[in-house]
Amino acid sequence: MSDASGARRSLATLVGLGVLNHSVLGGLRVEIALDALARGATAATVGLLMALFALLPMFFSVAIGRFVDRTGGRGPMIAGSALLACSTALPAVFPGYPALFLSSTIAGFAFILFQIPVQQTIGDMGEPRKRAKRFSQMALGYSISGMAGPLSAGLAIDAFGFRTTYLLLAIVPLVPLVVLASRPLSLPAPVAAAPRERPRALADLWRHRVLRRVLAINTLFAVGWDLHTVFVPVVGARLGLAAAEIGLVLATFGAATFAVRLAMPWIASRAAETDVIAVALFTAAVAYATVPFAANAGVLALISFAIGLGLGSGQPMVMSLLSARAPPGRMGEVVGLRITLAQSMSVAVPLAFGTLGSTLGLAPVFWGVGACLATGGVLVRRRE
Repeated sequence: MSDASGARRSLATLVGLGVLNHSVLGGLRVEIALDALARGATAATVGLLMALFALLPMFFSVAIGRFVDRTGGRGPMIAGSALLACSTALPAVFPGYPALFLSSTIAGFAFILFQIPVQQTIGDMGEPRKRAKRFSQMALGYSISGMAGPLSAGLAIDAFGFRTTYLLLAIVPLVPLVVLASRPLSLPAPVAAAPRERPRALADLWRHRVLRRVLAINTLFAVGWDLHTVFVPVVGARLGLAAAEIGLVLATFGAATFAVRLAMPWIASRAAETDVIAVALFTAAVAYATVPFAANAGVLALISFAIGLGLGSGQPMVMSLLSARAPPGRMGEVVGLRITLAQSMSVAVPLAFGTLGSTLGLAPVFWGVGACLATGGVLVRRRE
């Protein structure tokens, strides 16, 4: 087998393993939210549960990235898969709010422990000029898991109940664990860092003007993404939708991200990056403004699809830019910084808007985030 075909096989396998773990994370988010709502939770409580997925990644992503830069990604990916399986099974073994809170906290950390080395490896794997293509393939795969995770969880909950669904989801991360532990993948060795006269500081990355701007854009996309994940189950429950219908609504978001990412090579060849990003932010902003007017599952699914079209076009472009601008030997650290910023929004958005939704209603939540996204689109256009 040639080096090129071996690299393609390793990339496809790595993306496939990522899809499995990402499906579990997406399904677990939906199930924990619906489980809490079935126990009488408010929007603020659901927001807190969703925020806990991002709590530990917010603090430890940079440290994980630095560790991966030094040691390589296989060990952290194995540990993340094992931890994800354990945390997903926890609410089945100990039903109730304590297990839901603990599962959310551990599962978010477990997935980031797996995901940071995946992104670092994909950035270093193969030719630099094909980096954007590799990240697009990863994003397409995660669009599939974005559909499969919520939809399968919703269907399983209606068919088998919450406890059995937790156990079914917990089996899935065992596949990446076994594959990575058996070493069939040829992963790139850690890249040597550039010589330096003083210890590396995180502030060095933040002083990089282009890197800072790309990270800020990524944070806006993260805000929009997190709000959709947190509040669609809340809106669906208030509309009286079944778990399968809520899963289907979330799956339409994944379908939209898949469709737009499939078209991204054609779009990118005909439009400037700033134009694509600005249109994506404006599209998501308009869609969010219409959420309070959704009266049934069909309308909510159409709005979810529009939000997915807007937000789905952002991540591959952001990841490619970050990988291209990262200093040698610091890609894992850059990915960690990106995730830290995104996860800080994943903590702040559910907490702040969950409290707002419980006091003032959900409409101000969606209009406020829509205004933020639209403002970001204006600023991107002005900086072109």
